[in-house]
Amino acid sequence: MPLSSHHTTPGLDDAEAIRHADAELLSLALIDARNVTLRWLALLEEAQLLAAPVPGRPPIARIGHVAWYQEWMVARHLQRHRGAAADRAAPRLPPSRPQVDGWFSAPGADLAGLDAALLREWMAETLETTLELLAASGRSDDALFAFRAALTHEDRVAHGLCELALAEAWPLAMPAAPSRADREALWMPGQRWRLGSPLGGFVPENELAAHEVALPEFEIDAQVVTWARYVPFAESGGYDRRDLWSDAGWAWLAATGRRAPRHVEQLRDGVVALRQGRLVRVPAQQPVLHVSRHEAEAWCRWAERRLPTEPEWEVAASTAAARGFAWGDVHEWVAGRARPWPGHSPGADGLDALPPGAGADPAWGVLRGATWLSRGRLRHARARRFMRCDDDGAIAGFRSCTA
Repeated sequence: MPLSSHHTTPGLDDAEAIRHADAELLSLALIDARNVTLRWLALLEEAQLLAAPVPGRPPIARIGHVAWYQEWMVARHLQRHRGAAADRAAPRLPPSRPQVDGWFSAPGADLAGLDAALLREWMAETLETTLELLAASGRSDDALFAFRAALTHEDRVAHGLCELALAEAWPLAMPAAPSRADREALWMPGQRWRLGSPLGGFVPENELAAHEVALPEFEIDAQVVTWARYVPFAESGGYDRRDLWSDAGWAWLAATGRRAPRHVEQLRDGVVALRQGRLVRVPAQQPVLHVSRHEAEAWCRWAERRLPTEPEWEVAASTAAARGFAWGDVHEWVAGRARPWPGHSPGADGLDALPPGAGADPAWGVLRGATWLSRGRLRHARARRFMRCDDDGAIAGFRSCTA
């Protein structure tokens, strides 16, 4: 499965090291990421899934977008030297191939004429150009910003292909989610916490700007909710009880007819779900998978608990690992709507920008953490991901706090 490479270079799969990577480490990481992308291209080509009709871009367009974005951020970028201060809307140089803007600059494009052979050739060209420009670049954070952004995007797209394969239940070999024995919840003391990431290195846009918040004491699950904890909610009629669901959640339930998380075929006498193209029995101690935030909130009301806030989740993930706080099995829904942090200004990379109006829209929520399929260099305790609350296609679960 094309999830990682065999590199053993120190720092190559370390999130903090990669955010501050010098040109040498960054060069190795870009090659590593492209090798993973090319393995995905080969795998999906062999499985005849490159043009599969899926929500958003088909797989071939998602793969091609990593090369398009890399060229757009690096080789075509006249303000690249300005780093995060560059004007994202500034004119770019023409693409190396005239048709690629039409294919990759926006979803829903006509992909006529695009095939795997052409894409493989163009991806090799764009990476070679990027590495040449990286070798000649400066060594400051500004000089390396565009290269770090391109790496982040490519790693995210590779993980997105893992998510797509699971969401579509494609018959592709995927590592199984980890199972964890139950642990007692953790009590966290009241404290002041600096939420978000400070400047320095590459900081994703939605982690800016770091600011201090006051947290009262709270209790939080040491691990995400497993099937063993979720099944009683569904078996007791949780999907039929109006009092457990928000207005938006109840409307989603009515529209989808959902009576269990995505791909679950059986809950009584053990969980049976569609995985990798076949029905399998899912271990009870694996994390709940493919739940919308509506489902996470309904379970919390049933259990007389609540979702953690972003500050609660972040402080526990950053400080409580030695006490048994485990994260990184699935992305985790947290309370609150998707929004930039106070003092945030739009970034030059365009990676984490919310759709217009989404920052004030309660239909958009936040996921924290990483998944068992995430590259190590994406596993950062301050990372945030914005997603619609009715979306159950992500590798997403949740944990809870005392109500």
